[in-house]
Formats: sequence, C-alpha cells, structure tokens
Amino acid sequence: MKVFKLILFSFVLLSLFSCASQKETVEREIEKEPQSEPASIVAWKNLIEINQDKSEMEKLILVNNFFNQNIRWLEDSEIWKQKDYWATPVETLTKQAGDCEDFCIGKYYTLLSLGIPLNKLKMTYVKDIELNQAHMVLTYYAYKGSEPLVLDNKNKKILKGSQRTDLKPVYSFNGDGTWISKQNKLGQKVGSSGRNRLWAELSERMLKENSR
Repeated sequence: MKVFKLILFSFVLLSLFSCASQKETVEREIEKEPQSEPASIVAWKNLIEINQDKSEMEKLILVNNFFNQNIRWLEDSEIWKQKDYWATPVETLTKQAGDCEDFCIGKYYTLLSLGIPLNKLKMTYVKDIELNQAHMVLTYYAYKGSEPLVLDNKNKKILKGSQRTDLKPVYSFNGDGTWISKQNKLGQKVGSSGRNRLWAELSERMLKENSR
C-alpha cells in the first residue's frame, strides 16, 4: 500500500541552494512497506497526507501537538553520543526522542510539507530567561511584519511572542537565510543559513534519506 511519496525533497534543496520553487517536488519520498516503519513515522506521514486542506492555524496546532506528544526530550549526548546533533524528522521519530532543535526541525519540515510558505516559518534561537540557557523554538509569521506565534516543546501552548516573557529572541533562520531577531518581530537579514554547519549537515542527510 502506498503510504506517502515525495514529502520533503524540494524543501531540502531549497535549504541547500535557495531554490525559488518550493512546492513543485515536495512529494518525493521513498515508498516503504508500512510494517517496515515505526508507528510514529506512519502516523507522521498520515498526518501530512490527510491534512493538506486544513487552515494554517489548524496545521500549526496539529503539528505542534503531534511532536510534543510523540517525542520525549533528551540530550543529544544521550541519543547520539554527540555534544550537538541536528536530527532529521525521520531520525527523531525513529528514536522518539530529541532536544529542542529536533522538535523545532520536525515541526518546521512538517509544516512546509503541509503547504505553509517558507517565508512564514523561522527557527529561532532564544534565551530562556528563567533557566538562563539557550533554547530553540519555531516561530510563525502570518504576514510580513506580524507578531510571531511561538511553537515550543516546553510551553506546549501556541502563544504570541509578546506572551512569552520567559524568552528573549537572539536570531532566526530558515532555508532562505538568517536574521538577527528583535523582540516580537523579525530583524535584519544577515546572511545565508548555509553558513550554519549543523544546518548544512542536516540538509545533506535529508537529501540522502530521500534519494534512497
């Protein structure tokens, strides 16, 4: 039975090469027998397949809840025996564990696969003021200049940036570039996301996953 085809390929190419067309080849993923895949990956593919026609807000809620409910938080050192490792959505769902970057990456690529435009999504490094440590969240901008909504694995409610007084934004990025963040809005673009080594390595692994 065909479960899912061609989901993430074009977005990975966009991350590596800043391709203009985002949705043209988004439905390319290797066909697998359902019994060969973990239930979490089957559920993820089904989520993408059956929710294409939902509103953007409904998609945000579905994806935020899916990852927060199906992934447990663990340090990279426990999962991957590395200090810092950015996992693909497939890797995270296979392990059913990840750190804040992995939650964020999973939500980001899933929402792209559901048709959310790239320019509305940013992965945002923040300072957790209460814990005095770095953290990553996914931010969604309904339109240019709007206040972002925050998708987080710690506070599981989707809230406006101004409501997250426990977070101080530092910088944001996606497949199109990197921005210095300002409180509750997107700041100046400062370069390409390809300069981020972990992001480049993640994109390369996703290309390999989808070309097998």
